Amino acid sequence: MSASTEANSVLILTINDCPGMRVVRIIGPVYGTGVRSRNIVGNLLGGMRALFGGKQAGYLKMIAQTRDDALEQLAEHARSLGANAVLGMRFDSGEFDAGQGQAMNEVTAYGTAVVVEVL
Repeated sequence: MSASTEANSVLILTINDCPGMRVVRIIGPVYGTGVRSRNIVGNLLGGMRALFGGKQAGYLKMIAQTRDDALEQLAEHARSLGANAVLGMRFDSGEFDAGQGQAMNEVTAYGTAVVVEVL
């Protein structure tokens, strides 16, 4: 029996095992990366807010979307290799300059693709 409830779903866990299931095959490392930037208006408004301090709602939303993109890519990579779960998932993130003052936010999700079955 598969750990997934849908044919295309992949169980993604930050822990290294899956209680109630056993790993029947280790496939190996998988990753997914999301990259986003804010538009010029968002950057200007964010810069203005930074001058006065406070919550950066636009940046928080962008980071959350980038993280979701990375998770989606991670699941797709795992599925393409025949996995139904990813164990030990972690995030890594950074920011880089794309030129002309345009900052890009990058999030990578990575873990170990496995096939699990219910005990």
